[in-house]
Amino acid sequence: MLKKRKLLAYAMALLPVGTLCAQEQPLFRKAGAPLDQRVSDLLHTLTLSEKISLLGYNSPAIERLHIPAYNWWNEALHGIARGGEATVFPQAVGLSASFNAPLAKAVAASISTEARAKYNLAVAAGRHVQYMGLNFWTPNINIFRDPRWGRGQETYGEDPYLTGVMAGAFVQGLQGDEPGALKTAACAKHFAVHSGPEADRHSFNAVVDEKDLRETYLYAFKKMVDGHVESIMCAYNRVNSQPCCTGNTLLQDILRKEWKFGGQVVTDCWALDDIWLRHKAIPTREEVAAAAIKAGVNLDCANILQDDVLKAIDKGWLKPAEVDSALSASLRTQMKLGLYDAPGASRYSGYGADSVNNAWHTALALQAARESMVLLKNNGVLPLRADKYASMLVTGSNSASLEALMGNYHGVSGNMVTFTAGLSKAAGPGMALQYDQGCDFTDTLHFGGIWASQNCDVTVAVIGLTPLLEGEEGDAFLSASGGDKNSLSLPRSQVVFMQKLRAAHKKPIIAVVTAGSAVDVSAIEPYADAIIFAWYPGEQGGNALADIIFGKYSPAGRLPVTFYQSLKDLQDYKDYSMKNRTYRYFTGKVAYPFGFGLSYTTFAYDWQQAPAAGYKANDTIRMSVQVRNTGSMDGDEVLQAYITYPNQERMPLKELKAFKRVHVKQGGTTAVTLEIPMAELQKWDLQQQRWKLYKGTYGVHIGSSSADFRLTRNIVVK
Repeated sequence: MLKKRKLLAYAMALLPVGTLCAQEQPLFRKAGAPLDQRVSDLLHTLTLSEKISLLGYNSPAIERLHIPAYNWWNEALHGIARGGEATVFPQAVGLSASFNAPLAKAVAASISTEARAKYNLAVAAGRHVQYMGLNFWTPNINIFRDPRWGRGQETYGEDPYLTGVMAGAFVQGLQGDEPGALKTAACAKHFAVHSGPEADRHSFNAVVDEKDLRETYLYAFKKMVDGHVESIMCAYNRVNSQPCCTGNTLLQDILRKEWKFGGQVVTDCWALDDIWLRHKAIPTREEVAAAAIKAGVNLDCANILQDDVLKAIDKGWLKPAEVDSALSASLRTQMKLGLYDAPGASRYSGYGADSVNNAWHTALALQAARESMVLLKNNGVLPLRADKYASMLVTGSNSASLEALMGNYHGVSGNMVTFTAGLSKAAGPGMALQYDQGCDFTDTLHFGGIWASQNCDVTVAVIGLTPLLEGEEGDAFLSASGGDKNSLSLPRSQVVFMQKLRAAHKKPIIAVVTAGSAVDVSAIEPYADAIIFAWYPGEQGGNALADIIFGKYSPAGRLPVTFYQSLKDLQDYKDYSMKNRTYRYFTGKVAYPFGFGLSYTTFAYDWQQAPAAGYKANDTIRMSVQVRNTGSMDGDEVLQAYITYPNQERMPLKELKAFKRVHVKQGGTTAVTLEIPMAELQKWDLQQQRWKLYKGTYGVHIGSSSADFRLTRNIVVK
């Protein structure tokens, strides 16, 4: 009988958790129990060594409790990254160029659907590996303050408000709408003031006063916290000499105490090692481990916490209760994701392979790519009439490039449509379309395609950058500046190639520029009849470009960054002051302003309801604008509402505070309502160390860019 009991116990231990009887389930596995009680139960069940083992991103299995291994390291910047087949959407800065928050939410919702499907498939196969989990270290909401930063492509641009709205919608799409539960867990990064230089990212000290800190660098993080983002990632750098992952000002005083953030804080990868090795702010690993726990870090993207927390306890620098406090946030996240529930309990448990890169997601990727592209120049050649052109050359270093579609932190898809492929399909078998790479990134002497261009009716030259030239340190291995750019220039070979194309004939040349940042378009502008800025548009980039060029879709993307004329116009790259940076403070002449983008049609604005004359602190500015399509085709318009401020020291020159993208039929009219809470107009008072709504006269401006105001009303704040 004893032998039979032992065999039965052994068999039960091998069974999946979900097959055990409900009465035998511990409290932490009961999906209906209060979350805090479940977390407390698991904390009391785990040993101290087991708890410490769960403080790292690569969390091992706890065999005795049937808890499988879990790898937290995961990315979903514009589709699930590095985890196999997934839909590849436009890079984040391109998605931001759509100025379409509902689109951002829909994209993120499709990403989280694919994540659930891939997780289900992996777990069913007994795989618990990196990049197949349900949490994502996304979005990157750092402010793209300087066009040299290679990782700026991961952000939503230079404007805090646009970043907050677009990233907030993306977080909602990732996390889902089920109360008390998470479809996937989002993480806002990198907290804070982390926007280059890449080469110094493990050691730099961002010196910034509290006005710029609050109004620019922390604005979107506060919006994410208010929107219940599940996680925050602390950055590699120091801010005003405090390491981001151990400093109390950011993690305790602002994030935890002032903002009341109760979610998980995760370090950037090996950021804790930077603190003692490179910043030399704390002398030993054990002391770093203790400082991180005390500052509020919950998870280490490395192994210092797993390796050194017990040593810190033995030396009296930490107490076991502090480990419980640190681990509890990560356990809450996992429980909200359903990782401790019975298989099949989740509403997403039925998602499988047909939820990944399916037709609906592909169509959404096409929509996002079309909405992201920005028309910078058009002398009337676009849209092309298919019956007017019998032949086309598609050329340029990026015309058949997968890298130019993907951006960094990308997934892979069998549906990647290059610019050449998309144009070829759209042109159809009745057009004589040729392809020639034409140029590369370096050779300024040898070119192809010139003769073919002379003999074709129209040439489309796809040039620009790729993530090999700009991106994260190490990944952008062709960058001469550690991932960053050291100039705004396009590769010289591409500029010479455009010159040679133009010198060869006078027939139409359409330039398509790929990049994740501002570049010097003026270098090729004289040689092109039209210029489309395509960003890194994702798997449907080729089809999206074809739809725009052949007039199936009228472009309406808007620049989420300023295109400067020269880096000489900017402050030193390592200066984190916002003085003379971005459209909010830049006083010089620009190549293309923030919010700029052309269309194939035209629009007129009229007030339907103008703002009131005066407002108080608790009011909301409400206005309605009639938008008339006065052009020759249906199209989208992006209404942008900017505020100008009373004459006070260090006020922004202008600031985006509302926007909406709308579709208007040819000859039609659409009413657009915009709202701006007066709280959005508050500025940080350095003397009083608080937010303050200044009295005086403000301007409310409605326009199609930051430099094109169509309607204006002055209001008085009393």
